Amino acid sequence: MLERHEVETFLTLAEELHFGRTAERLGVTTGRISHVVKKLERRIGAPLFERTSRVVRLTPIGRRLADDLRPLVAGMEDAVRRAVEAGRGVTGELRVAFLGEWTAPVLLRAVALFRERHPDCEVHVHEAQLATTRSSLEDGSIDVLLASYPFDGMANGPALLSEARMLAVPAGHPLAGRESVSLEVLADHPVVQYPAVTSAAFKRDRTPERTPSGRPVPKGPSGATFSEMLSLVAMGRGVLPVGEHTRRYYPRPDVAYVPIHDAPPIRRGPVWRETNTTERVREFVRAAADVARS
Repeated sequence: MLERHEVETFLTLAEELHFGRTAERLGVTTGRISHVVKKLERRIGAPLFERTSRVVRLTPIGRRLADDLRPLVAGMEDAVRRAVEAGRGVTGELRVAFLGEWTAPVLLRAVALFRERHPDCEVHVHEAQLATTRSSLEDGSIDVLLASYPFDGMANGPALLSEARMLAVPAGHPLAGRESVSLEVLADHPVVQYPAVTSAAFKRDRTPERTPSGRPVPKGPSGATFSEMLSLVAMGRGVLPVGEHTRRYYPRPDVAYVPIHDAPPIRRGPVWRETNTTERVREFVRAAADVARS
């Protein structure tokens, strides 16, 4: 087994490729760095660095060892950080957000339970905007978002809410008086599109390019916000598949909502950046799941 100082010395030199800078970073002498490297090379049985008076380079074996060790060291550091967080208890600040007014009640109940369990952690609640949900998670301004699935590229789950799908159409549209419609009608009408920043997986789920039988779905104009998309529907510019809660939270005299009888339900739940999986995030997701079960 390699000792911690040996691994730290090797990876730092693999990054700096300079004995002097490596020694300065680690607070030791260059002789100490050279001694540790030679000891490692004797143990490995092969050179790890090519060294001349002008340049230091990793050998192929050294490069492979560095590539293998980096994720292991990062995993160990994450494990120690999580243990420290658990020992201290859940403290600090947590920023949570909801997308869509119908998700707010579940989020607020989760916040209340989380605060009850972890009174030393301050929680900030925000309403997210459709166009900035991903960027807010990526830049850390939001830790956890309650949003619709699929939300590709992020950690997510479990699903907390489920709702049937409906088709938003203009109030005077021929489909408005139907008891229900099939997904196949999407091939017969332009479908209003989500903003360009919306993920490809989400768009495929909400506004598919083809019907289940393979018929192409014509694309209508895009809206910058959900309200704007519904306004495009009201203007007769297209139709839009939505969740059934839209009828309650966005009632409009110029838009009718018709059930889609052959569409799978829409699922919603917590979403967060994988690299931001802190103890605070874990505990909030657990609180949200407990609220949903109750």
